[in-house]
Amino acid sequence: MREVRAAAARGPRHGGDRLSGERYELPPERLGRWLERWAEAHGGIARSATDEARRLVTYTGRDGASVECEPPFPPLAPGDDLLAHVARERTVGVLLVRLGGHAAGIFSGSRLTAAKTGARLVHGRHRAGGSSSGRFARRRAGQARVALQAAADVAVQILREPAAQGALDAIVLGGDRSALTTVLADPRLRAVRELAADRVLDVPEPRRAVLEATPEQFRATIVRTRESEPEPP
Repeated sequence: MREVRAAAARGPRHGGDRLSGERYELPPERLGRWLERWAEAHGGIARSATDEARRLVTYTGRDGASVECEPPFPPLAPGDDLLAHVARERTVGVLLVRLGGHAAGIFSGSRLTAAKTGARLVHGRHRAGGSSSGRFARRRAGQARVALQAAADVAVQILREPAAQGALDAIVLGGDRSALTTVLADPRLRAVRELAADRVLDVPEPRRAVLEATPEQFRATIVRTRESEPEPP
C-alpha cells in the first residue's frame, strides 16, 4: 500500500481559504487513522458534510481547516459513512489498455482471482515526410487496430460474462484514454462500459505486475487538505 503526497498550486481561495498543497491517496487500512491524526492537529472535528451527489465528504476542524475526501466507487449509499464505504469488500474488474499492451483481471478485495495479459507490436510515430512516411503511418495504424482488437478480445474473455451476470461491483479502467475508448466501443463490451468507474488509472505499459498493483490505486481515497487563513485587513 502506498501514501502519495504531491505539491499543489498555492493561492487565495474564496472565504480566505487556500489549498495547503497536500494531496494523498490513502488505502482503506490507513484512512481512519490518518483522519484521526488530522482531527487532533486541528482541534477536533467541528462538522462534516457530504455533497449532494454523495461523491465528496468534507470534514472541517475547529480551527477552520478542512479536508476533502473523494472516495472510490461513489456514490456513498444513503446512511453510509465514509469509513464504512471504503472498507466494503468489492468484486472489481480491471481493464488496462495501451497500444503496446493490455491486461484484464478480476479482484476480490485486493486479491487477483482471474487475469489475462497480452502485448502487440505497435511502432512509434514516424516523423519523416514523403511517401515512406505515409506507408509507415498506414502500417502503424494497422498494428494499432490489431493491438486494440486483441485488447477487446481479452476484455470479452475475462470481463464480459461477470459484468453481464451482475457478479462485479464495478469496472476500473487504466492506461490510455483514447485506446480505452476504442476498445470499449466494441459492442460485445456493453455491460463492461456500463460498469466503468469515472476514474482512469495512470499506469505504465500493462503487464501482470502492473495489474496486480492496481488495488493500491482503485481502493484509495483521494484526500486534499485546505487550511484556513485570516482574512486580509
